[in-house]
Amino acid sequence: MTQRPTRPRPRPGSRHPARARLTDGHLANVYSAACPSRQALDRIADKWTVLIIGALERGPLRFGQLRDAIDGISEKMLTQTLRSLERDGLVARQDHGTTPPQVDYRLTALGTTLAAPVAAVRAWAERYIVEVEDARTAHDLGQG
Repeated sequence: MTQRPTRPRPRPGSRHPARARLTDGHLANVYSAACPSRQALDRIADKWTVLIIGALERGPLRFGQLRDAIDGISEKMLTQTLRSLERDGLVARQDHGTTPPQVDYRLTALGTTLAAPVAAVRAWAERYIVEVEDARTAHDLGQG
């Protein structure tokens, strides 16, 4: 039995990270308009996704707990985002079959792989918001 040569996995943050091979044989490439990885990028770049993933990092939460944890999210948007995350395999919904209904949401194993990258984005936003606001003010004053 012949083994295929293995290529060393790139280090995190390297310019050539590991990419999945699609069913058509091509490598995933978010810079290609036809690549389905663009849809995944759209999902994880959404602010509500980032906040829901962060809230669920600590463990399962009920719908109301999630709504309360994420200031400003409407019930409609929370429902839509949770459904999308469930469809994408990032969040699992567990209905306990009780009356009144009790439903918990939790990160799946795949969703857990997203926790660290979105935590880094949240941390960056909180760390550099003053610089961003200063740049906006300077830009707006220069436009007048």
